[in-house]
Amino acid sequence: MKTVRMLAAFAALALGTAAITPVRAADVTAPVRALMTAAEANWAETPQEYQDYFSEERLASLYSADLAARYRKAADTPFAKEIGTPLDWDVVVNGQDGCPLKEISIAAAGQERGATRVVARFRGLTCFGPDAEYQGFQEAHFLVIEEGGRPVIDDIVTPMDGETQSLKAQLDIIASDAQ
Repeated sequence: MKTVRMLAAFAALALGTAAITPVRAADVTAPVRALMTAAEANWAETPQEYQDYFSEERLASLYSADLAARYRKAADTPFAKEIGTPLDWDVVVNGQDGCPLKEISIAAAGQERGATRVVARFRGLTCFGPDAEYQGFQEAHFLVIEEGGRPVIDDIVTPMDGETQSLKAQLDIIASDAQ
C-alpha cells in the first residue's frame, strides 16, 4: 500500500511539473532561416563563396527525404550534369538576377496539408532603381514538415503572377523531360 501511495505521489508530482513546464516545440522556421542565410550570402554586395542550397549537407539536414530525392533525380539528368544543377534560377529569390537582400523577415503563416507554411519576405531588387516595382517586397513560401523529429523543408512554393510555383513540381518536370 505504501508503494502505491509513493507511486501516486510521484505521478502527481510528475504531472504537476509537466503542467508548469512548457513543451518546447521545434522551431519550424529554423531550416528556412538557414536557407535564407545562404541566400543572403549569395546575393551580398561583396562577393562571397557561393552557398549551394542543395549541397549534400543541406539535402541531408534542411530538406525532407522526398524533396531531396526529387532534387537528386532531377540532378541526374543530362541538362543538370551539363550546367552543374537542374535549376537555372535561384529558387529562393525566384530569379536569375537580383540585388543584396534587404529587410528579411521570416515567420510561420499557418498550417497547410500537414505542413507549416513559413514565409520569407525580403526586398531583393532595390539596386535596379527607385521605381516601385524594384522597391517592393518579394516572398518565398516554404512548406515545413517534421521528419525524424526535426523540422525540414518539404517544398518551396513561390508566388508568381497570381499563381504558385512548386519546386517539387518543377523538379518532377525536369526529371521527366530527360526521359
